[in-house]
Amino acid sequence: MLYALHEMQRALLSPYTYLAEAGSRIFSEAGSLYSHLPGASHLAAEFELAYRIGKDYEKPEFELARLRAHNAEIAILQRTVIETPFCRLLRFKRFSDDANCINALKDDPTVLVVAPLSGHHSTLLRDTVRTLLADHKVYITDWTDARMVPTSEGNFSLNDYIDTICTFIRHIGARKLHVISVCQPTVPVLAAVSLMASRGEDTPLSLTMMGGPIDPRKNPTQVNSLAATKPLSWFSTNLIHRVPPNYPGNGRRVYPGFLQHAGFIAMNPDRHFQSHWEFYQDLVRGDQDDAESHRRFYNEYNAVLDMDAEYYLDTIETVFQKHLLPKGEWFVHDERVAPEAIRHSALMTIEGELDDISGLGQTEAAQALCRGIPKSAKKHMVVEGAGHYGIFSGRRWREQVYPKVREFIRAHQPASPSAATPAARSRRNPR
Repeated sequence: MLYALHEMQRALLSPYTYLAEAGSRIFSEAGSLYSHLPGASHLAAEFELAYRIGKDYEKPEFELARLRAHNAEIAILQRTVIETPFCRLLRFKRFSDDANCINALKDDPTVLVVAPLSGHHSTLLRDTVRTLLADHKVYITDWTDARMVPTSEGNFSLNDYIDTICTFIRHIGARKLHVISVCQPTVPVLAAVSLMASRGEDTPLSLTMMGGPIDPRKNPTQVNSLAATKPLSWFSTNLIHRVPPNYPGNGRRVYPGFLQHAGFIAMNPDRHFQSHWEFYQDLVRGDQDDAESHRRFYNEYNAVLDMDAEYYLDTIETVFQKHLLPKGEWFVHDERVAPEAIRHSALMTIEGELDDISGLGQTEAAQALCRGIPKSAKKHMVVEGAGHYGIFSGRRWREQVYPKVREFIRAHQPASPSAATPAARSRRNPR
């Protein structure tokens, strides 16, 4: 019922939202007579602020068409490698017409970035992907908005998430793959690789886990406390709703994106209010650079997706209430998740000093759980002054975190045949 009321409110307000957009243009466009009236900049700013607060935010694009790699300009082609009802495996294929660059691109390590399924779209990791593409072949999980999946496709559980990761790793090839998981997926990724190791399958060359709740009992945050103090029935009753008829997923039980967004805002209301106030002042002053920066951030931040109810409730119970992974009591398809079975994957854990979503020590807990990995193949990093988003996006990610991640991956990348000397290649491949 709440979802249907939300859609009704959205439909009723949409004409006013469009009028607000028109008003902002009328009082700001250089060719408009009204833009020269006294107080026009204030009116334009008020209209645009009203428009951005009321508008719908669609899933953004990655917009990664060109960048520099190996001292050359390269083109990027995004393509779908595998598509399931609930996820797509995307690859960012790199192209160049420079011979030296082409050879270097071939030798770059292959990375699978596992994006969070926790409200935002995978494009939240745009900066992560853009930075990685300079030195790596990059794949990423692109999770589907559950309201767009017909009920005929069935539900999506935490076990299904793990199965999806296993499928993607096998498809790419574990022997040549490095996996980076950001936030929420650190838990299912560790489970997936643990199960593969227990079955005797190849596992990735390295695992990099960033800001995730491997053991949320350590330094619990506000997010952890809410999940731990409310019974599962509270989440099911108050947060789970059915998708209304105007979407393909009509009738599917989901945790709606608009409720998740309200929760994000409620965590730091003062910060968001201040950000919008500064945006208004930037518009009045005509500071378009700062205003555009605000638009870009909130275009991403306000674009949210629905999560299938089964997956969301599974995660709350398994990860945040019963803590089955760190206790060693987690079973997936009747197989115990045993991180100690991982022996041939290097492990790097990364945490932000000021992370208010996954507290210090929660991700590092993977180091003790993966006791089968040699100490020489383990690394832990705490990023001073960084919050949750700072470890995978922005200046700290690019200047402090990424160089360490790149170095770690390279250290565990097998030597490439093309990197050998001509004499060595001749010995291996006699004509």
